Amino acid sequence: MTDAIASKPSVSASYHPLENPSSLGKWFIPLFGLVLIGGLGYVGYALANDLSVASSVPWALLGLALLIALGFEFVNGFHDTANAVATVIYTRSMPAELAVVRSGFFNFLGVLLSSGAVAFGILALLPVELILQVGSGSGLAMVFALLIAAIIWNLGTWYLGLPSSSSHTLIGSIIGVGLANQFLAPQGTATSGVDWSQASNIGLSLLISPLIGFGLAAILLLVMKVLVRNKALYEEPKGNKPPPLWIRSLLIFTCTGVSFAHGSNDGQKGMGLIMLILIGLVPTAFALNRTPDAQYLHAYEQASTNVETALQKYVKPGVTVADARAEVANAVKNKTWNDTTTLALQRFIHASSEQISKFPTLEAVPTSLVGNIRNDVYLIGEALKLIDKNKLLPMQGTDLDAVKAYHQAVDNATKFIPLWVKVAVALALGLGTMVGWKRIVVTVGEKIGKTHLTYGQGASAEVVAMVTIGAADHLGLPVSTTHVLSSGVAGTMAANGSGLQWSTVRNMLLAWVLTLPASIAIAFVLYVALRQIF
Repeated sequence: MTDAIASKPSVSASYHPLENPSSLGKWFIPLFGLVLIGGLGYVGYALANDLSVASSVPWALLGLALLIALGFEFVNGFHDTANAVATVIYTRSMPAELAVVRSGFFNFLGVLLSSGAVAFGILALLPVELILQVGSGSGLAMVFALLIAAIIWNLGTWYLGLPSSSSHTLIGSIIGVGLANQFLAPQGTATSGVDWSQASNIGLSLLISPLIGFGLAAILLLVMKVLVRNKALYEEPKGNKPPPLWIRSLLIFTCTGVSFAHGSNDGQKGMGLIMLILIGLVPTAFALNRTPDAQYLHAYEQASTNVETALQKYVKPGVTVADARAEVANAVKNKTWNDTTTLALQRFIHASSEQISKFPTLEAVPTSLVGNIRNDVYLIGEALKLIDKNKLLPMQGTDLDAVKAYHQAVDNATKFIPLWVKVAVALALGLGTMVGWKRIVVTVGEKIGKTHLTYGQGASAEVVAMVTIGAADHLGLPVSTTHVLSSGVAGTMAANGSGLQWSTVRNMLLAWVLTLPASIAIAFVLYVALRQIF
């Protein structure tokens, strides 16, 4: 895989864009330093405040786990975000330092303003029993195995300058943990393993997104050539002269958009992992969302009553159930549904809501009950997925609406991200963007095509990447910034007749192909090893 790194750059050394420092860039570093100090102060204060309700805190383990999780986002920053700045640097639209700092800042904003949908979509890949027992030895081994595996592969591909996908890496690690969990389960023990339906949906989005990047970027460049007949836009930049103002503005805007979308999409993966860590190590403080609005429990109880009424319509006469919770857990693990499951879910929802209704707010729930209530509510949410997403229990429209409304209320109680977690991930991702970016930038800017990246090629690739990643974030789907943008650059090279450096393309494809199996294998081995420790 090393020949892509050793190939001769196609950019004139006298006008190399990475050797053109900006006097403006130096002012942004101290500014971000102030943001970093302020952000860390806020994170420390908010974390201490949240932990004040915890009965006990394993400080050393919590600190190590958070450090590794934020380390993953830091590596993600300098590994993936370099793709966003390559086009503006190599088209001379912005000096390198300024482009990287700007990208880091908008990654920061993207994380802060993200919804959280992608975070919990990724976590849905994990075996349900590991999430319900995240504070156990198996849960801790899961978190450490998938984080360390993802960091190992990301660092390896970064060292070789290969734009591989952090999304692929993390998903492969999660699958590896799920397979190892099945492998270690005693014979005859039911285990849900990997949620292959969710994995296939995520895998499809990751597979299709680079094809979209390649095809749409190529088409957009060809359309630009027809509509904008400016020969200079499709030729190598002359010296250090920036492009025309309108194309330069477009390139800077799209670089900003890609950086923001990357933060919004990729940053959520770290948020979800940190929430797993917090729930596992300090469940009394983070297992339930203790800060919903004052009317939340009243709305929750009403939604619970509505869904109990709706489920009653589908309970068959003569059906009995001995242990409602066990029956629901079995249905979730096996992704199956029968007549007993309907009655069991109705009774389980009633029992859970009856327990919660004893308290005026979630904040008033005694710490001794938080873990159990959270697991019950989470399990109910996973069972509801079998109805409103998997359609295993056909329901009429109004009844299905009741299920969806209650599912939303359940998710509000268990799937939440405190603001300080977003700030911590934003700082790690933003800071990572400003460190170690050069290796990947050189590969994208110089070693994909045989000729220098033109203004039109850079704009086409960035526009397609920004729109694709933004749409995926809106739909709650994780996509790879690396795949979308680097394949977009390749698409423009092909459309422009520039030719591709097949040694680089081959190595990139090899890295993409190997990422899933390699990360699965590393996580599998790490999980098995860590189960001997925890």
